[in-house]
Amino acid sequence: MEFKHKTLNNGLTIIAEKNKYAQSAAVGFFVKTGSRDENTAISGVSHFLEHMMFKGTDKLSCFDVNETFDRTGAKFNAFTSEENTVYYAAVLPEYLEQVTDLWAQLMRPALRDDDFTMEKNVIKEEIAMYKDMPQFEVLDHARNLHFGQHPCGFSVLGTNQSIDDLTAEQMRTYFKSRYAPNNITVALSGNFDFDKITSLIESKASLWTTQPAPRKLEYFAGTFKREKIHKANLVCEHICLVSPSVSMQDKDRYAASLLANIVGDDSGSRFFWELVDSALAEEASMQCDAMDGVGTNFTYIQTSPEKAEQVTEIVDKIFTKISIEGITENELVAAKNKMLSAITIKNEVPMGRLVELGINWVYLQRYVDIDETVRQIKSVTVKQVNDLIAKYKLTDYTSVVLTPKE
Repeated sequence: MEFKHKTLNNGLTIIAEKNKYAQSAAVGFFVKTGSRDENTAISGVSHFLEHMMFKGTDKLSCFDVNETFDRTGAKFNAFTSEENTVYYAAVLPEYLEQVTDLWAQLMRPALRDDDFTMEKNVIKEEIAMYKDMPQFEVLDHARNLHFGQHPCGFSVLGTNQSIDDLTAEQMRTYFKSRYAPNNITVALSGNFDFDKITSLIESKASLWTTQPAPRKLEYFAGTFKREKIHKANLVCEHICLVSPSVSMQDKDRYAASLLANIVGDDSGSRFFWELVDSALAEEASMQCDAMDGVGTNFTYIQTSPEKAEQVTEIVDKIFTKISIEGITENELVAAKNKMLSAITIKNEVPMGRLVELGINWVYLQRYVDIDETVRQIKSVTVKQVNDLIAKYKLTDYTSVVLTPKE
């Protein structure tokens, strides 16, 4: 692997991990903006804007955009999170320049009023679709309850009301302030000519104007509130518990991920043996969500209403026991092997490597190769994880329950 890096005069950063033996190439435009950079008046604008980027530019129609992607055989898409909006594509190496050129053009979209008005209905349909997914709804509600007035509590989708009230001019203002070149990282992975791609990006982006794109960072442990919400037509009870954890910049982020694996992986974890294997819960998982300056552990459980009280008691016992006794060496070894296998397999292809490459740069402002990631995971000790358990107590959590019970 060969790493290359260039920053344009206007602040746009290009990073690349070149593998001349790869059979494909991938490109991603990582915009450091998401729902935490919004406010109540424009809630959901980041995700809405992601949709609008595919509508074309002053020179390209929506048809032109899709035709180009289709002609090159690109596997392309985009996603919006609380903190980032990412546009990506994986292609054969000979088409990387065309696809990169297209993405660069789309980074300066037309944002037409007609497209905006039409896409509102698409966004509201998506909100409705996710409301039919109890797992998504309970996680979204739990995040909002846990963070309270902290900006990380904003929903990525927004609400029907916020989308109805949003104007095209508000979106354009938001775009201008957040899609500044100094707030964008272009990542490349696989087989490509770095100098050619860099020259291409520079020819498209060199005139983009730098803008302040601040993000207020402050740690927040959580509200630790608890809510039970009745929802008709449910069969199962859906439970989400949110507790504080480490940020992306924390040296213990790998230890936090390993802890989540030990507690709530889908096989061999404490949740698995005590809840899933024993048929008390259909699903029981924990994930560490490390973010910019703050982090959380999300526990999700799906069970029957009749077993919900027993399941919650067992979860509390698991949390209490691990707080008192810590983890074992055998648990840590198994968690490391699972994590290392998953990372290695994912990173064997350029598209799998792209997101990790870009996200590490966005949060850490440095290149993290696969070897370093493997070393960091292997170096985590039982004491390090147990110290983390003592610092971030799993027994202190925010709780939201979606139940069919009155």
